[in-house]
Amino acid sequence: MRTKLEALIEEMLDGQILLDEAVAEFERVYIEKALARHKKHLSNTAKVLGIHRNTLSKRVTAYHQNTRSLTRSAKRSSR
Repeated sequence: MRTKLEALIEEMLDGQILLDEAVAEFERVYIEKALARHKKHLSNTAKVLGIHRNTLSKRVTAYHQNTRSLTRSAKRSSR
């Protein structure tokens, strides 16, 4: 696994991805995958991730809000 992670990090560094962006994207994808594995059941997913259900709920809500605002921005710029 370490080899795959190092290769991904090399790609990200070549693409000039900032650490904050990389960490945020990793967290988002990790949570999305965990939610999918647990059929979007927040309590079970939070338990597996080792965080409180309310924390998970707030992060998921924030992800959805960010996605919506990015979609709106993209629609405005395409006009």
